[in-house]
Amino acid sequence: MPTTPPRSALHLAATLLTATVALYIALVAFGNITDFGTNQQFVRHVLAMDTTFKDDDLMWRAITSKGLQDAAYVAIIVWETVAALVLIYGTWLWFRRDDLRARRFSTYGLLMLMLLFGGGFIAIGGEWFSMWQSGDWNGLDAATRVFVFSGVVLIVNHLPFGQGRQADAG
Repeated sequence: MPTTPPRSALHLAATLLTATVALYIALVAFGNITDFGTNQQFVRHVLAMDTTFKDDDLMWRAITSKGLQDAAYVAIIVWETVAALVLIYGTWLWFRRDDLRARRFSTYGLLMLMLLFGGGFIAIGGEWFSMWQSGDWNGLDAATRVFVFSGVVLIVNHLPFGQGRQADAG
């Protein structure tokens, strides 16, 4: 009868940290779906740049079409939902000890979050739409927290689990 080797503390950390990020982004997506209007206003204000310094050299970037603003918000929610599902699947694979696939799917989900919060919120929202200028609609701190947390979990997921157990994300 084959025996399953005991889980290492690092394997447990990868499992639980992936589960934590999965839970977090699932709750974010759920909140955005069930309380659509709250963050819809956030996205609208950031894209409209209506609480920035209103520098004429920057305001041409503003998107004031409510339809385009709402399309962007729906795209964000879809991205968050898919990332949550990928991370939930990655977590399930960690629990099943399918390390190779767990690492791969966890990486996909974590990179999705890093792209959304780093590329979408920090770079595009923060710099292109000058979100950093807004005292009311500035989500850079929250985006940075998610970006860093996802990055730390990604690193933990890629640490070697010991002799004979190191799996490559491939």
